[in-house]
Amino acid sequence: MDYIKKSGDICLKQEDFDLEQTLDCGQAFRWEKTSDGFFGFFLNKPLEIKKEKDYFIFKNTSEEDFLNTWADYFDLSTDYGELKRIFSEDETLSKACSFAWGIRLLKQDKWEALCSFIISQNNNIPRIKGIISRLCEKYGGFPPPEELCASSEEDLAPLRAGFRAKYILDAARKTACGEINLDEISKLDISIARKSLMGICGVGPKVAECALLYGMYRVEAFPVDVWIKRVMERYYPNGLPDYVLPYAGIAQQYLFHYIRNL
Repeated sequence: MDYIKKSGDICLKQEDFDLEQTLDCGQAFRWEKTSDGFFGFFLNKPLEIKKEKDYFIFKNTSEEDFLNTWADYFDLSTDYGELKRIFSEDETLSKACSFAWGIRLLKQDKWEALCSFIISQNNNIPRIKGIISRLCEKYGGFPPPEELCASSEEDLAPLRAGFRAKYILDAARKTACGEINLDEISKLDISIARKSLMGICGVGPKVAECALLYGMYRVEAFPVDVWIKRVMERYYPNGLPDYVLPYAGIAQQYLFHYIRNL
């Protein structure tokens, strides 16, 4: 990892990384554009990050936080150049990787990702961000399930989450009491993990797949929304090439960004 400490900041050189493609593509909802970069949160830790010439500047970040939190969050140990080389044996994926060359998969918190993608159902990114922002404002940060499960649907009314409020509370209660153990689920065979997550009210196949991919780094998970359904129907009626399947979730990131912007 090529970085230097400078005036309280961490300055990172990193290939295959674009802030906008990574932080504004719909995989995480607590990042906002600033005049020269992004500001957001992970595990309720704030970060301001921007690009200056050849460096990504992690503002006011200690080396300890960079190494122990942000390097993992931004998946800096994964060779995305090699993944793109593998994917690019396929013509469509080659075009997608060239177009969305800087996307990286964020390693998010299991609970926050699950809750966020429950909120994402039948929703758009601005509204998802608004609901999550109001949730964090109400609880002083993204609340753990143990705190949230004491709330009622009436308590969540100011979030304007609609029908999703009861699903958020069911997920919180089942997680807080141990009926759903996200750490254990993350290690299960993926078909069993999917089934376990769908034991939460309102969690269907897509939300379960998103929770696995974005919250548990199960890179074989493959969320299918309207955009990916179009990709599959148009380019992969018989499924993705076998060599892509172990990293299907990362391939999905490139395909999603590509087809959405054609």
